[in-house]
Amino acid sequence: MFAIALPASAQNQMTPERAASIKADLAGQIDGMKKQAQVMSDTVFSFGELGFQEFETSKYLTGLLEKEGFKIERGVAGIPTAFVATWGQGKPVIALGSDIDDIPQASQKPGIPYHAPMIEGAPGHGEGHNSGMPLNIIAALAVKKVMEREHLTGTLKLWPGIAEELLGAKAFYVRAGLFKDVDIVLFAHVGDNLRVTSGAGDRTTGLVSVEYTFKGETAHAAGAPWRGRSALDAVELMDVGWNFRREHIRVGSRVHYVITNGGDQPNVVPSNATVWYYYREADYQHIMNLWKIGDDMAQAAALMTGTTVTSRLLGAAWPGHFSVPIAEDMYENITKVGLPQWSEQDQALAKALQRDLKVPERGLAMKIPDLKKPQPPSDDDDGVGGVGGGSDDIGDISWVVPTVTLNYPSNIPGGPGHNWANAISMATPIAHKGVVAGAKVQAMTILDILTRPELVDKAWDYFRNVQTKNTKYQTFLRPDDKPAIWLNQKTMEIYRPQMKALYYDPSKYDTYLDQLGIKYGEWK
Repeated sequence: MFAIALPASAQNQMTPERAASIKADLAGQIDGMKKQAQVMSDTVFSFGELGFQEFETSKYLTGLLEKEGFKIERGVAGIPTAFVATWGQGKPVIALGSDIDDIPQASQKPGIPYHAPMIEGAPGHGEGHNSGMPLNIIAALAVKKVMEREHLTGTLKLWPGIAEELLGAKAFYVRAGLFKDVDIVLFAHVGDNLRVTSGAGDRTTGLVSVEYTFKGETAHAAGAPWRGRSALDAVELMDVGWNFRREHIRVGSRVHYVITNGGDQPNVVPSNATVWYYYREADYQHIMNLWKIGDDMAQAAALMTGTTVTSRLLGAAWPGHFSVPIAEDMYENITKVGLPQWSEQDQALAKALQRDLKVPERGLAMKIPDLKKPQPPSDDDDGVGGVGGGSDDIGDISWVVPTVTLNYPSNIPGGPGHNWANAISMATPIAHKGVVAGAKVQAMTILDILTRPELVDKAWDYFRNVQTKNTKYQTFLRPDDKPAIWLNQKTMEIYRPQMKALYYDPSKYDTYLDQLGIKYGEWK
């Protein structure tokens, strides 16, 4: 008799009945890790770190993963806070990602349904990015135990989205080849329900983030203004130009800016001034067109003011396109898991916040939405374009490997996004329950990918013959572009010493609410 060596994927196959039994086991394991989910989510919430400065968060998460037997590669793609944690061997290779940065000036006491900063002006998790990596970690730990027991082959890779709010890292991950051997990417992002993206998003945009710096000549602003050349004048003229041009660009275009340097003091003609732009559109060519218009405006403003201008790319994101076969499988697992059981206090907090925000008081999600069918590409013969919307640099990854994004119900419906209000639930039982539900979905989907090789084949068939049939990925990055790792450094230097005093200590307090002296369900 001769033993026949089977491919790793064939060795992993199991009956539907056995798979269902293991999924029930995964759900039970994850229920048993509720405390870990709470501690991780609360701890990262308390760190509250802005993009590219996620040092405490990265150190904490890699420490946890290292103790669980994951091999850690730190500082990937030239980004100090980035890492890849790997466990297992062979195919399929499944990469689990989620963002870890937060929002400027979004400091907020959790569990309080009105604006109550922990530290006035400090950053905070007003996008809920404290919860996604804890979700992925407990999902991975549950799957790891099953893989060891069932002798399943495969590799798990966990990685953080660094500086997502700046669209600052994932394109550099792609350029560095982090996903060259990956079969499937499962991304997790906080939401207010259990959902999964499928196909091209109807409101998904891409963008480039560009900083323009003008240089002029100083002079006494009252004594000899004619001898000065105002860089601030150039910035303002560029901004005025864009504010007139908005009428004559596509409906779905989004162009927004902040002036990050307007000079030193009023009696000195500013010799240096900087403005930072986001150019958002529905596809590569239209984004590049906005970028070209912006560069032309900057040059025109420099000519009008006798200044010079330079620019640099700070971040970029492709519009996302997500794997229909994987999304359909994940949606089946969403329906199996279902929404969390919300308590009266959970619903009361949600409705109190909605009342404060003057939005409909519908409370927390009680019904899972249908899976949205992929939208056919628009002919767009009239040139109007889409309706516009947000961007996420997971889009770049979705164009190099089949990818889906899981939304999980850790936030309260009705928040404006990028705001203190979106931080209120993120260290409360609402967030913890959402993380546990999402982890179950993630773990079950990982099991399907491990044990059903045809699912991976279908995902790649869709990727090659549908998604990328007529659209090929071209990076927005130029050869000399580097991650903008200096961003937010000064802000964190100001606030981190105060924030350290509020870091969560689970050895002394059961929850972060306990540490802050907040009684859940009781507020003024």
